[in-house]
Amino acid sequence: MTTLLHTAAELNALPRTGRRAVVMTMGALHEGHATLIRTARERAGEGGQVVVTVFVNPLQFGAGEDLDRYPRTLESDLAVAELAGADAVFAPAADEVYPGGEPQVRITAGPMGERYEGSARPGHFDGMLTVVAKLLHLTSPDLALYGQKDAQQLALVRRMVRDLNFPVEIVGVPTVREPDGLALSSRNRFLSTEDRAAALTLSRALTAGRDARPATPAAVRAAALAVLDCSPLSPDYLALIDPSDFTDAADDFTGGAILAVAAKVGAVRLIDNIPLTLGEPQ
Repeated sequence: MTTLLHTAAELNALPRTGRRAVVMTMGALHEGHATLIRTARERAGEGGQVVVTVFVNPLQFGAGEDLDRYPRTLESDLAVAELAGADAVFAPAADEVYPGGEPQVRITAGPMGERYEGSARPGHFDGMLTVVAKLLHLTSPDLALYGQKDAQQLALVRRMVRDLNFPVEIVGVPTVREPDGLALSSRNRFLSTEDRAAALTLSRALTAGRDARPATPAAVRAAALAVLDCSPLSPDYLALIDPSDFTDAADDFTGGAILAVAAKVGAVRLIDNIPLTLGEPQ
């Protein structure tokens, strides 16, 4: 049975068994989260422990964003976590994570956090890294798992852990998709039937880019843009990214890259990405 914890004191009192793996979420758990938890279960190994955090972090939401609208479904989250193999769910209140109000001292994402999603959502990654740092301290895991759908988040967490010497292994888990290709997201529930159909343009554009031949930056971008240009969506960005520093891949770039897209579909802003290899057969 999965243990529900609400305070740091309860978390500290949780007996530690073997390797501890943590999966950090903002709740509204779906199959993508369940995949992360099952992978954590496997990676923790026999006798290991899986802790899932559920916390809607106010520092990650900017003015006009959907903090109040963000779904809070702790009862069903607990059921999903238990079925996927979590030993404990840590669901603290805001004043438990931020005693005394919003923190004056925060983690700064730096230049990597100012591009793409950081440009569209100023301050978002500072808030994300601040809470991740706090939750890593509170949970003290041996490894922490994040979905590759949030590729920039994953890259920044890895960079923070490296730059600030956190004693934790960061594990990326491939994006989980619906059978028709739509990347799973807690925000998908807000899509109308018509908007959901339009949202498939994002994964189709990424697939077209990945499959472009020759596998050059110019061909990849052109193939993806051709799909987007035939759709009603106006993307915030379509970017071919060097994953080492999250800058635009140069025209002569070869090796592993990330093709990423973000767009508002109806009233819902969605992101998606796909890994690919440039300069080689795929």
